[in-house]
Amino acid sequence: MGNKLSGKDLIKLGFPKNNAINIALGQINRYRKREKKESILNEAKEVLLHPEKFKMHGTWGKVAEGLVNPVQVKFNQLKNTRAPFSIFGENEIDEQAKFQLYDALKLPVAVKGALMPDAHSGYGLPIGGVLATENAVIPYGVGVDIGCRMSLSIFDLPASFLKGKDHQLEAILKDHTQFGMYETHKIKADHEVFYRNEFDTIPLLKKLKDKAYKQLGTSGGGNHFVEFGIVKLEQPLPEWKLEPKEYLAVLSHSGSRGLGANIAKHYTYLATKQCPLPKNVQHLAWLDLNTHDGQEYWLAMNLAGNYAKACHDDIHRRIAKALGKRVVVTIENHHNFAWKETVDGNECIVHRKGATPAQKGVLGIIPGSMTAPGFIVMGKGNEASLDSASHGAGRLFSRAKCKANFTQSQIKKELAAKDVKLIGGNVDEAPMAYKDIHKVMALQSELVEVLGTFTPKIVRMDR
Repeated sequence: MGNKLSGKDLIKLGFPKNNAINIALGQINRYRKREKKESILNEAKEVLLHPEKFKMHGTWGKVAEGLVNPVQVKFNQLKNTRAPFSIFGENEIDEQAKFQLYDALKLPVAVKGALMPDAHSGYGLPIGGVLATENAVIPYGVGVDIGCRMSLSIFDLPASFLKGKDHQLEAILKDHTQFGMYETHKIKADHEVFYRNEFDTIPLLKKLKDKAYKQLGTSGGGNHFVEFGIVKLEQPLPEWKLEPKEYLAVLSHSGSRGLGANIAKHYTYLATKQCPLPKNVQHLAWLDLNTHDGQEYWLAMNLAGNYAKACHDDIHRRIAKALGKRVVVTIENHHNFAWKETVDGNECIVHRKGATPAQKGVLGIIPGSMTAPGFIVMGKGNEASLDSASHGAGRLFSRAKCKANFTQSQIKKELAAKDVKLIGGNVDEAPMAYKDIHKVMALQSELVEVLGTFTPKIVRMDR
């Protein structure tokens, strides 16, 4: 008997000649390849005899499902008609983004959709796209950077604190923030998120735990940032005893790092294998929440969201400690995620890919660019937008077009004009790459109420 498990070994045990065999081999060869063949075969016998005991098991759950209730793989045609939808700021949105939403609205699982005024085309759902589905989650409807989010910490310090402290604050950002794929903090922090059960029971997450631990408190590349700036409150926030004046604040934008990216890649692959779709919409493959993979993705996605929050919390903790000051309030929100919410009286999965939750009374942050203000907002609970708003200004120029059209000297001139200091940053994040945030906010006045603004002053990005 060879050391490597084969399909024939499982068929000899009595496994049916169906997709369950391939799934079993895939899982075993990925996660159990160092174990003895004999012990795996003994475990396989137990799965075959008592598959119901192994539902939601990390390695055998999918196999058990295949034995008890085989998932039928069938080609999914798009419907001829679209689910209901709303578009906000239609004249400011490129046609490709609209067509991506229109395709998503024809999915058999689609219930309702919306497009925010900062929308532009992406993979699967457009950026700025919101889609409600029936008992199905679309990994690419959430996005690759699961739990990408904003976090704003306001200090009980006047804006004048910034004066004459440029070098000190720049040094804090240089010393206490890390960016990109390889930078990590020398002194690592622990966090309760690493003691979550999912890191032990889901094999993929078990493999990613060490990487997640190393990357805690770091930010991604691209448009992710940490910045000092000035919050100007337009009205008092009584629950935090903050008067309507100007304060020093820190704003960060990042997601779940390598953890989220690997979760997205793994479950998108599984979705495309189990949910074949026409080529133009294959990125919209979904996982049924009644299946093993659907349940597992839901757990992994929520863990990635909690991890993204933990990263921001660690960034803000480090900065507050270096500053020697206490944070009075933190306002934060995901904008790449899926939630179980009620839509027109029914529970649905609401995907927001680059969209801010804006339920009635819910606070959020909508950033502008490195030279344009961001906005502290309170949701109005507009059902037409699926209780959502934009996640930023939105891109006017793609990254490739930025590199072709803008120069570093143009960026420096724009930064000087707005009195903004930049550490790192590339041409593809030029302030000119983004839409006018004031126009975007005007187009969503029925979605959110503005409570205040955040004006960037010292910005740190990946080099």
